[in-house]
Amino acid sequence: MSLNRNYNYKDVDMLMASKTIAESFKANISELSTTRTDWTEQYADELIGRIDSAIENNLGVDVKKVLRDATASLVAIQIPAKRDLSYFKTQVDDDFKKDSSKKNEILKTLGFSKHLKGVQKGNQESLLQLLYTFRTNITASLRADITSQGMNPTLIDKIVDYADTFREANTIQENLKETTKEITQEITSTFNAIYDEIVGICKKASVFYQYEPLKKEQFTFSKAIANLGAARKVAEEAI
Repeated sequence: MSLNRNYNYKDVDMLMASKTIAESFKANISELSTTRTDWTEQYADELIGRIDSAIENNLGVDVKKVLRDATASLVAIQIPAKRDLSYFKTQVDDDFKKDSSKKNEILKTLGFSKHLKGVQKGNQESLLQLLYTFRTNITASLRADITSQGMNPTLIDKIVDYADTFREANTIQENLKETTKEITQEITSTFNAIYDEIVGICKKASVFYQYEPLKKEQFTFSKAIANLGAARKVAEEAI
C-alpha cells in the first residue's frame, strides 16, 4: 500500500516552513527547554540537521527516473526486435510461398503462429515468449533450410540475441517498479516524520507562548507557510 503525505502542502513549502520553525525553536530553546526534558539545544541542532538533509538529499529527487530509463531501454529493444521478427516472417512467407505446409510449420515451430498477434498488440510477454520460442527451436537444420532460400543468417543471429537482452531489460524494469515504490515510500516517511515532529512542537510551543503573540506566531505552521508565500511574492516583484 502506498504511503500518503500527512500534509496538503508542496514538499518544498513544508520543509522550508519546518526549517523556519526549527530555527525559531533553537533560538528560544533556553525558555522551551524548561518545559520538556527532551527539548535541548542538541535536539534542536539535530532537528535542523535532519531537515537540511531532507532538503539536500530528498527534495526534488526524481526516484522514477531510473525506472523511466529502464523502460526506455526496453522500448528501444522492442523496436528492432519487432522489426527483425516482422522482416523474418515476411521473407519466410515469400521464400516458402510455393510450399505452404513447410512455411506454416516453420512459423509454428518458431512461435509466430501462437505469439505474433500479441506482439502486434504491444504485449511484452508475447514478445518475450516469441523470442524464446524462436531461440529454442531454431535448430541447425532449420536454420540451413531457411538460409538456403537467401535469408541472411545474421538476421537469425540478431533475433536469437534479442531473447536474453530483452529478458534482462524486462527483469530490470520489473525489479525497479518495486524498488521505486520502496524509495518513494521511504522519502514520504521521512517527510511525514519531519512534519509530524514540527507540528508537535508547534502545538506545545504555541500554548507556552499563548500570551506572547509574536512568539506564538513563530510556532504556527499555517503562518510559516503564509510567510513563505509572501516572501516569494516580494522576490518575484523585485525581479
